[in-house]
Amino acid sequence: MTEILPFSLSLDKEDKKDSGVEKGFLLFENTSEVIRAEELLKKEGFPVKVKAPPPEVRQGCDMVIEIPLMLKLEILRFLEEHRVSPLSLVPVKDPLLEPVDMCRVKDFGDYLMIHVANMKITVDKKTKVIVNISGGGCPDVPFLASIMLGKPLDQAPEPRAFGHTLCGYTLQLALEEAKKRCLPL
Repeated sequence: MTEILPFSLSLDKEDKKDSGVEKGFLLFENTSEVIRAEELLKKEGFPVKVKAPPPEVRQGCDMVIEIPLMLKLEILRFLEEHRVSPLSLVPVKDPLLEPVDMCRVKDFGDYLMIHVANMKITVDKKTKVIVNISGGGCPDVPFLASIMLGKPLDQAPEPRAFGHTLCGYTLQLALEEAKKRCLPL
């Protein structure tokens, strides 16, 4: 990690409930590093989330990992042990800038569309079947669509099992959100 930036950011709406916990963003060079760091940190039990940063703090790729600042040293040490190096850490403190929410949901009555970054997945709410996948520009999108379309949410293959592109990653997030919203607990 090269530096700590002096920016202050506000928490998004989802995180205002834990506004007593100071947060920070880890910025990375590329999407593969974000995906690997998130996977390692979650597997170790760290409470982290992937976010889209405001343009003023963006470095490298268009995603960051939000961490609790009180675990900063432990997280950075853990990442260093696993040879994953963030470019920098941005503290999230004051309400000066809003991070961008990567997930949007649109209800079309019979259908629910989950839009994460540039990827969209649409589900028939009655049958829970994936009826459309669109967006992105990565070479794996047509393949992922071909293996997921027409499948019920609980039987659809997970995009993360087939690649590590930004489109595959965000399609995975869209699938997870669709499952949360459409499948019983």
